[in-house]
Amino acid sequence: MSLSATVARIGQRVGVSPDTLRTWVRQDQVDQGERPGVTTADAARVKELEREVKELKRANEILLAASSFFARTLDPRLPW
Repeated sequence: MSLSATVARIGQRVGVSPDTLRTWVRQDQVDQGERPGVTTADAARVKELEREVKELKRANEILLAASSFFARTLDPRLPW
């Protein structure tokens, strides 16, 4: 039996659309190393790292603004 027929039959039984079930099967194949692609663990790690980069960029902006402010207060010759 083909994958399409299988997911259609099982999808009806469990109340999941065949496209959703097919996507889950393909992702599992990627996670098992049977198919090329980004694993679930790698995708989660990338998302976590992107979040961390965003936080670090925001922290750097705050630190830059603070250092600029304090530099101006310590040296009145600097422009505001």
